[in-house]
Amino acid sequence: MKGRRIAVVAIGGNSLIRDRNHITVEDQMEALRETAHQLADMVNAGWDLAVTHGNGPQVGFIFRRSEIAHRVEGMHEVPLDVCGADTQGAIGYELQQALQNELYHRALKKNVATVISQTLVDRDDPAFHAPSKPIGGFLDETEARRREREDGWAVAEDAGRGWRRVVPSPVPKEIVELDSIKVLLASGTVVITVGGGGIPVVDVGEGEYRGVAAVIDKDLASSLLARSLGAELFLISTVVDRVALDWGKPTQRWIDRMDLAEARRYLAEGVHFAKGSMAPKIRAVIGYLEAGSGRAIITDPANIGHALRGAAGTLFLP
Repeated sequence: MKGRRIAVVAIGGNSLIRDRNHITVEDQMEALRETAHQLADMVNAGWDLAVTHGNGPQVGFIFRRSEIAHRVEGMHEVPLDVCGADTQGAIGYELQQALQNELYHRALKKNVATVISQTLVDRDDPAFHAPSKPIGGFLDETEARRREREDGWAVAEDAGRGWRRVVPSPVPKEIVELDSIKVLLASGTVVITVGGGGIPVVDVGEGEYRGVAAVIDKDLASSLLARSLGAELFLISTVVDRVALDWGKPTQRWIDRMDLAEARRYLAEGVHFAKGSMAPKIRAVIGYLEAGSGRAIITDPANIGHALRGAAGTLFLP
């Protein structure tokens, strides 16, 4: 990949679903048009892009439909790894089309392709012994315990709102389709891949992969992709335009720039970044910077262009 200016852009769920009143496919495609505009700006500036995306709400929709259809019509339920594959295809199509259209209107000749990708995890990862990621709809305790007993689910009470299935969130180790992604990038193609962190698979022996019921953190997998590609830039698009310390407190303060040592220290202090939102993003940035590949930015979709010019976002340097 030498000689190419590669950026990995990780798109958060807010680029797809802005609020609970705009969740339809049409709403999501409309939201992606704004992101496509920002991505096209990067293409126009000479970047070769690998774009990743979240899929949490979309997997939840599929999983919930599957549960309802199973109860009402007796249809088979869709395994979690296949739900992930479904969303990679659907969201990849939506983003691919939005970006293709934007590039066409700008007379930029650039192919866009989606790669349905698998992410290898360690079958002995401790996460498999301590499932913690809630998925699917809420259940009462009786139904939750029945699914636990009959279907082998791990279940847990979720913040007083009801019971839900919980699954492991193992550490990503390898992007299985990495070589194919590299070939496409080398040809000048914009690649949409590692959606939702990739479909989690384990090696069951002699290189044979099998999907598992797990959820991989999208930002950690995107960081792995950025390191594996030797990307010059790792950009995470999220709900805020910059990172804040002491989030949600009277002492909250926005940060424009942070180096690797500061990021490590602030994360270790455990009081600045929310466990389920910003902390994994900071951890992903740290992993990327430790590889010495380049710089990272965290910002929101509307400010991607401004952040690249240093006028918005939080810039992370080694």
